[in-house]
Amino acid sequence: MLSFDVIIIGAGAAGMMCAIEAAKRGRKVLLLEHSRKPGNKILMAGGGRCNFTNMDIDASNFISHNPHFCKSALSRYTQWDFIAMVNDHNIPYHERDHGQLFCKNSSKDILDMLKSECSNEGIEIHVKTSITKVATITGGFNVHGESQIWKCESLVIATGGLSIPTSGATPFGYHIAEQFGIKVWPPSAGLVPFTLKPEDKKLMAPLSGISVEVTVSCNGQSFRENILFTHRGLSGPAILQISNYWNSGQNLCINWLPDIELEQILIATAKRKPKQQLKTIMATLLPQRLVPLLIDENIAEKPLNQLTNYQINNLTLTLKSWQITPAGTEGYRTAEVTQGGVDCDSLSSKTMETKTQIGLYFIGEVIDVAGWLGGYNFQWAWSSGWCAGQYV
Repeated sequence: MLSFDVIIIGAGAAGMMCAIEAAKRGRKVLLLEHSRKPGNKILMAGGGRCNFTNMDIDASNFISHNPHFCKSALSRYTQWDFIAMVNDHNIPYHERDHGQLFCKNSSKDILDMLKSECSNEGIEIHVKTSITKVATITGGFNVHGESQIWKCESLVIATGGLSIPTSGATPFGYHIAEQFGIKVWPPSAGLVPFTLKPEDKKLMAPLSGISVEVTVSCNGQSFRENILFTHRGLSGPAILQISNYWNSGQNLCINWLPDIELEQILIATAKRKPKQQLKTIMATLLPQRLVPLLIDENIAEKPLNQLTNYQINNLTLTLKSWQITPAGTEGYRTAEVTQGGVDCDSLSSKTMETKTQIGLYFIGEVIDVAGWLGGYNFQWAWSSGWCAGQYV
């Protein structure tokens, strides 16, 4: 039996950060990963460019049954701390919309940075390692693999959620929590595209590939970003963001013209071009293929000077608050994060240690903390991993 001070199960973003920090304190650390290589989600993230953090991080960018839990970690290891680490490794990056930071070259730069830090600190990483059992012993834990048992004082569960199964996602972390009597909030897919009801899917099939900037709202939350029609349903940043706030059966409210005073434009244009059809001017404000979906043909064919005030007001209301009820989501297959997970109230927000089992820690996505699209979930991984690394 091999003995370590710290064993971390899951060599993803949070697990590797925790390992690095623990090793810096002189702890003997073992990282166990069941996939063929560490950091699969890092490599896949951001279309291969890894949106590794955001310039503007706040607790309001995260969803949890305990919205205050993430504040401590995010304030103690900030986006600026991680950016400094990236700069130290001379990794080129750039800022996109909404403060999102991406690698200029490849996600591999971030993964190589973490692997280099692990190597420098003498951290052992075992891949293709399945865990069959975790048992408590005096002063720590025994971790059973298929052909090996390891002993440790501190055990860190950094196995992530259920999103993107092809990356190696499993419910292992939830099972460990339940083994130790720790509450797990039911997991669900977050930052995920919507599927449509058959009748809506048929109507929108010709729109596949169209992207348009909108404001989409649900449950008191709104996002102004692009929406993308796909052959399966609705996607794009606005849809992924609002999916975190949507519950089955609820409507989405879409403002197709967030910056446009449609009523004023129609009245002014009617004075200049009274015979112009409504659909002609609408095709200058929206993608042409989208107009028939949103505007009844009888109205769309009318000259502007024949539109009544009622029709103009009704059209404005329709386009500013268009309603649709998704059939569901695409689920974990394409979800970028898992909502729910290990109950925050069962953990110390300072150390990530469980309140009922000394030496057991949970970090990263396995916890009931899910961030917005835009680098927030990686920052939660860095921050929670760093915090646990100071104490394991």
